Amino acid sequence: MARPESVHPVDEILPLKQLFTFGLQHVLVMYAGAVAVPLILGSALGLSQRDMVLLINANLLTSGIATLIQTIGCWKFGARLPLIQGCSFIAIAPMIMIGKQYGISHLFGSVIACGFITILIAPVFSRLLKFFPPVVIGSLITIIGVSLMPAAAIWLGGGNPDAADFGSVPNLLLGLATIAITLFIYARHKGFVGNLSVLIGLIAGTAIAAAFGMTSFGHVDEAAWFEISPPFAFGMPEFSVAPILIMTLAMLVIMAETTGNVLAIGTIVGRPSSQETLGNAFRSDGLSTMLGGMFNSFPYNAFTQNTGLIALSNVKSRYVVAASGVIMMLMGMFPALGAVIASIPRPVLGGCAIVMFGMTTVAGIQELSRVQFEGTRNGIIVAVSVSIGVLPMSFPALFGHVEGPLRLILDSGIFLGAITAVLLNVLLNGTGERPRTEDRGQPAEAPRSALET
Repeated sequence: MARPESVHPVDEILPLKQLFTFGLQHVLVMYAGAVAVPLILGSALGLSQRDMVLLINANLLTSGIATLIQTIGCWKFGARLPLIQGCSFIAIAPMIMIGKQYGISHLFGSVIACGFITILIAPVFSRLLKFFPPVVIGSLITIIGVSLMPAAAIWLGGGNPDAADFGSVPNLLLGLATIAITLFIYARHKGFVGNLSVLIGLIAGTAIAAAFGMTSFGHVDEAAWFEISPPFAFGMPEFSVAPILIMTLAMLVIMAETTGNVLAIGTIVGRPSSQETLGNAFRSDGLSTMLGGMFNSFPYNAFTQNTGLIALSNVKSRYVVAASGVIMMLMGMFPALGAVIASIPRPVLGGCAIVMFGMTTVAGIQELSRVQFEGTRNGIIVAVSVSIGVLPMSFPALFGHVEGPLRLILDSGIFLGAITAVLLNVLLNGTGERPRTEDRGQPAEAPRSALET
């Protein structure tokens, strides 16, 4: 299907079959991360199994709604970029603290309140875009890609580092087979099939695992076929100053990560983000977070895992990701569908993640390749910001003695790297205006040629 020349790839509406298959590919990539937050929080707060199932279903439903708001957009809400939304891992620690000290009703109250505050401060936060020239954006995208690798390693080993079979030879071989299949499909096929290389790799890897008894679909029969999480299922929300302040601090860190994700996706799809785009993205995060608090879910932001999939598949349509939102909504209402997807073995996810997360790093390197290093101080900016940004990932125990709100900041490598890059750029390069798109050159296409040669 030819695309009219006047339609940007981001705004292209693909045929229904492609929307579904490409959208499903995105959901499979982010599903494990999407359900991790309610699982971790529910376990930490001692919730019953039924309550945890309720949290998972609510999370999937509101993740789908949040993705539709961000991709399709409504008025000043939504970046209108291919950004898939999920519960932020940054908020886990403060939510556990609030839940244990104040109770779950105060937890959801603080989530609703911080979402509302995010909407209010979005215009102010979006004005910081001028502090993100190419040297900062390139460093930030590179940090995002590298920081995702521990997640890929954990999946590759089996998903649970404490398990006896973590890192076993069968798990590693299953992940390696998934990598090989994904690369083979990507390198040997172009167009529709080549763009589905990750989905085909996931399906083939799961089939191999089933053949060798490394996964089963028995628990699908135990899942309900239809169930909708009612609003305020844990009681009416309560609002207190301290929990709201804690969650607002977490949202500030989340907004910094949203900045990086929006800039990264904008670069990859060839639509550099403007101040208006960032403001709309922040407002969308705020609205989605408010809805999350009302429907038994949590703060939202864009999932970085899917950035690499866009770079790998070169499918840039925001309507594909909107289709992912519809699929997640269906999964939230039909838990049996989620149970099928949950059967994908973690080593299979890890194999695909290695390829995708690496592509995110490549996107950062591509952006940095357009930065002038000779005769400038840009080299030291990249060196220090990337190094600091990967510290929390490379050795998490480094900040083990830091407690309170400061720990929340130090645990986010993306936030640390962004702050470092921005400050160093201001100190060493000054506060000049952000270079225009035409001065920077057009963002490059996903580097298929590296695999096709």
